Amino acid sequence: SKRADALNPAPDPALVEQGRDGPLPVVSLDGREAWQVYARPMNAAEKRPKIALVISGLGLSSAATEAAIQRLPGGVTLSFAPFADNLDQWIRLARAAGHEVLINLPMEPIEYPVHDPGPRTLLTSLSEAQNLDRLEWALSRVTGYVGINNFMGSRFTTSTESLRPVLTEIKRRGLLFLDSRSSARSVAPDIAREIGLPHAVNNRFIDNEASRSAIDGRLAEAERLATRRGYAVAMGFPYPVTIERVAAWATGLEVRGVVLAPVSAIARIEMTQQAETR
Repeated sequence: SKRADALNPAPDPALVEQGRDGPLPVVSLDGREAWQVYARPMNAAEKRPKIALVISGLGLSSAATEAAIQRLPGGVTLSFAPFADNLDQWIRLARAAGHEVLINLPMEPIEYPVHDPGPRTLLTSLSEAQNLDRLEWALSRVTGYVGINNFMGSRFTTSTESLRPVLTEIKRRGLLFLDSRSSARSVAPDIAREIGLPHAVNNRFIDNEASRSAIDGRLAEAERLATRRGYAVAMGFPYPVTIERVAAWATGLEVRGVVLAPVSAIARIEMTQQAETR
């Protein structure tokens, strides 16, 4: 029998069309969307404060990726680089272990090209068509993910003109968007609300300073925020110390009355709250 938190199989043939570079997500004819179909299930009646914890930049180091998949509880969301090798296999393993999955979308940072997010980065200097090409390439690497988060992007996410067509396409394909908040001036949440794109916003990078005490401190901050507000999102990278601290922190969460939530559950809360304030 299927575990309550087991993920639906991927790919669902009704959610895929063949693109130029590989399979692309589409909304099914009966209106089902990847961000819900491929989500890690969560009880909608769950009233405890929720934290979505996302480990981003996976797939580039085998050891780090394996550690994140195996050592972290299934409630932790894992986000993979689109240019990683063996992406199919990694995402299959991650989902089999119960993790909801995102794809990193490299976006232009302010210090570009000194800080380079990687090949096929979305740039404010490119045309809309060129950026949509790069998006399509990233989306066609693999199936089974619920959405996209920006990797870097401190410049790109502040440009309404560059970002809007990209977020519009992400919505059209039935995905969600996690704003990593690489810039405090990101316009992503405003655009997402305006176009009805399911989204969530990162509240804390936990390992900008990759020490045990700093990470523990950031996790405690995220937990306090979730307790106050009902939910929070925190993000980190697959450093050994991050995986170690997140694993330790997660074991005590239930006792403290907080639950791990997949990013899709936070996006659902955001949409519900938005509908209520209309």
